[in-house]
Amino acid sequence: MTKIAAPPSTGTLLKYGLRDCLVQWNLSGGELQKITLEKGMGSETANGTLAVNTGKFTGRSPQDRFIVKDDYTREKVWWGKINKPISEENFEALYKRVAAYLSGKEVYVHDGYVCAHPDYQMNVRSITEYPWSNFFVKNMFLRLEEEELKDFQEEWLVLCAPGYIEQEPEKLGLRQGNFSILNFSEKIALVGGSAYTGEMKKGIFSALNLSLLVERNVLPMHCSANVGEDGDTAIFFGLSGTGKTTLSADPERRLIGDDEHGWTENDVVFNFEGGCYAKVIGLTEEQEPDIYRAIKPGAMLENVFLKDDGQVDFFDSGITQNTRVSYPIDHIENIQEGSYAQNPKNIFFLTCDAFGVLPPVSKLTPGQAAYHFISGYTAKVAGTEAGINEPVPSFSACFGEPFMPLHPTVYAEMLSQKMEKSGVNVWLINTGWSGGPYGVGSRIKLKYTRAMISEILKGELQKVDYEMHPIFGLDMPKYCHGVPSEMLNPMNTWLQKTAYVQKSIQLAHSFHLNFEKYAQEASDFIIEGGPLIDEHHKMPVGLSGN
Repeated sequence: MTKIAAPPSTGTLLKYGLRDCLVQWNLSGGELQKITLEKGMGSETANGTLAVNTGKFTGRSPQDRFIVKDDYTREKVWWGKINKPISEENFEALYKRVAAYLSGKEVYVHDGYVCAHPDYQMNVRSITEYPWSNFFVKNMFLRLEEEELKDFQEEWLVLCAPGYIEQEPEKLGLRQGNFSILNFSEKIALVGGSAYTGEMKKGIFSALNLSLLVERNVLPMHCSANVGEDGDTAIFFGLSGTGKTTLSADPERRLIGDDEHGWTENDVVFNFEGGCYAKVIGLTEEQEPDIYRAIKPGAMLENVFLKDDGQVDFFDSGITQNTRVSYPIDHIENIQEGSYAQNPKNIFFLTCDAFGVLPPVSKLTPGQAAYHFISGYTAKVAGTEAGINEPVPSFSACFGEPFMPLHPTVYAEMLSQKMEKSGVNVWLINTGWSGGPYGVGSRIKLKYTRAMISEILKGELQKVDYEMHPIFGLDMPKYCHGVPSEMLNPMNTWLQKTAYVQKSIQLAHSFHLNFEKYAQEASDFIIEGGPLIDEHHKMPVGLSGN
């Protein structure tokens, strides 16, 4: 019989194929931290925060992510490099091996849910091999009251066994011994061979990115969101390094969430999760006060360096650049009650353009919004990765391609429909370079970017005149309070106008090349939202540099 260390919410683990386990049910964060420390699996910082090392994997392993190809997914999923198939038979065999591996061990169970709005709540049971993996899930998923746990029934199961390394990967359709697999028919997220906690979080949210759209007509979004005193919701899309977390943390607005949201038919925007999972490399209290102050007991740090006195050296990247902290969302003071709000008014696409080409702020048409949403552009800066000596364009469809099981145009078409219905405005914000590319120009000051967003949220940029960017076709405001007017048209900031035109053409061509893989499924409405210059480098009539 399975031994129960604490009363279960319902049943035992036998139905999952786990036998003779010592089961720790729904422990508190403090209890999980204590067990982690007793087992020598973590350390405590000077202020009492748990710090762990995730081992070999300090980030997700996208090449080892799979989706079971069956009757449910066969015609829905956009199969390819991102969404790789695995057979039902191989999944079943692998699941049995993982269950046999966990049988007889001490395991930790957390019962919680995702999707903050009660109409969309989805219960998730997480069974983990490590106590601190359970700590992470407790932080990141929404938490239930003790009374609610008594009749808990999960809709999805997370089974996480970092210590299990598959010894016959090729035989079971894997690339190597670690794996992260979604089975939509069985509703199981199976993680093995990697202790990186983000695999669990992104597994469940990838599942939502398909099921919510297909089954509930909800647009899933990899974004942050906040709401103002008047109830106006703002949504921030952006890849790593573009300022998504920083710019959505506004002392005058309440945070809904910082990473994953849904947008319903009734114009409700709700948070998927109950916590935040933030990068902490280079963290300072001055630049990121909310995140810095959230690192306290109840939070969990990953792969950071601790000094002899227990203080965290946030600038030490000796383990990884991807140092992280997870914490419950209520570690942030200014949060939206219930983690959902109505009335989306503004959407911001954040990009860090290291080429110095894109304007610091521009207003997008519905077609441009869909095009730039599918493109998900930013740039990798020279020196951030080995071998990168100049800025490199980087595209991630829907600003979250690794987590999107459907074709990007499906999400983009729904976004366009919601824009039209709600009258929401979409803005492209460049937090990157002005006056030239990286190494020549300078990074746009955060105070200017904040001023642009503030003026947009107050409705002031609806009242000014605009001019069109000659290559990208973007509408650029001629005036924005708090921002030097000469910055608003990026060509004005370059000493050599011809060099600016050439760099703009180069970037526009990169957009066209990237979009080729989506063009067959994209409508003319979306395609026409791209740069005016065509894929043969032909300039629009009348354009010249000097």
